[in-house]
Amino acid sequence: MHLHIIGICGTFMGSLALLARELGHTVSGSDANVYPPMSTQLAAAGITLQEGYAEEHLSPAPDLVVIGNALSRGNPEVEAVLNAGLPYVSGPQWLAEHVLPGRRVIAVAGTHGKTTTASLTAWLLESAGLAPGFLIGGVPRNFGVSARLGDPGAPFVVEADEYDTAFFDKRSKFVHYRPEIAVLGNLEYDHADIFPDLAAIERQFHHLVRTVPGKGRLLVADNAPALERVLAMGRWSPVVRFGAEAGSDWQFVLERPDASRFRVMHGEADAVVEWSSSGEYNARNALAALAAAHECGLDLARGAAALSRFETPRRRQELRGEVAGIRVIDDFAHHPTAIAATLGGLKAAGDGGRLLAVIEPRSNTMRLGSLRTRLGDSVSEADAVWWYQPAGLDWSLEEVVAASPVPARIEAEIESLVRALVAEARPGDRIVVMSNGGFGGIHDKLLAALEVAHG
Repeated sequence: MHLHIIGICGTFMGSLALLARELGHTVSGSDANVYPPMSTQLAAAGITLQEGYAEEHLSPAPDLVVIGNALSRGNPEVEAVLNAGLPYVSGPQWLAEHVLPGRRVIAVAGTHGKTTTASLTAWLLESAGLAPGFLIGGVPRNFGVSARLGDPGAPFVVEADEYDTAFFDKRSKFVHYRPEIAVLGNLEYDHADIFPDLAAIERQFHHLVRTVPGKGRLLVADNAPALERVLAMGRWSPVVRFGAEAGSDWQFVLERPDASRFRVMHGEADAVVEWSSSGEYNARNALAALAAAHECGLDLARGAAALSRFETPRRRQELRGEVAGIRVIDDFAHHPTAIAATLGGLKAAGDGGRLLAVIEPRSNTMRLGSLRTRLGDSVSEADAVWWYQPAGLDWSLEEVVAASPVPARIEAEIESLVRALVAEARPGDRIVVMSNGGFGGIHDKLLAALEVAHG
């Protein structure tokens, strides 16, 4: 079968393409923004990529078209599909019909940390010899790919996004997955382009809760009022709570401020985790993954040992390079809470140098300015911050800079931003670049400029 995927370089759709290829299908796809690491993965898998959207991308006619949720009516390729009467589905529907049947599905949901928690869960199951399948919105470095089928009898881990499914299916993606184990890691307001308020997202999370069978499990973060409101709407599966609160079924206690060492307690068992990640939020992600893997038979001691070999996914505190003692770090954070958590974790793990933050407000929520009043406080752990004002941003970052608790400035061009960073950076500094997009290839440009100036 020939599948053609419109919007193929999105993290979900690209991962879907890898699964389809592994199933033996011929896969092609198109996207307006083709950039690594997804484009690299797809090319390595022998998947044909086409830049932009056009009717001719559908010739010869594919057997099935999978349409990404970023596409809407008016897109020339979508219109061509409809006019030609080609069969089409959404990505989540295709996954539910062709990959998930017969599998024990673990769905990892939450506003933040889904990619890391799903990667952790897949790695823990792998360390137990279960050869899990997975679809993750990033590239877990322990595996080198963002998706694989795994053993047909093994659990399947899916990053469960609350964003809508497609222009023709406005339900959240995760209602398609029918998990036996659902991880609810946190819940805040996001996706302002489709949800009017937090209550609307809570309702979608409850739709996910409704799909978990009575024999399944809801793994729910403690100290999360929004998740408690979700459960109050009704639940039909046992609830297992995890977090830092005494009395939670799974509890962690930090033994180092940067969370590179923490203790996990579950019932009568306890174990110490010592790993290369930092930040309390990552310890919480690890706790959720341990709880999920435990439901599949992994004991705590073995899981804790496996965490010492865990490598963060690409674009999650990923060191992209170092020049003359100046380190450039890539991170996917694009929500005030995630920005604050990333900077807090990096600050705690620091070794005396400065932490310089570079942030592109690129997500739909950021572009709408819905959370802009929180952006100033989100960078308090940085020593200085540069805000990149991309074209098309409908509001000014001036008010964010005015409210900033640390030195802050705005740049509207990648080249001038790189020059400013190179002029400021000195040995021992860490420059963390935060965006949920390619950010104009700034990481490589910055490293090249640092090499010229300091190498």
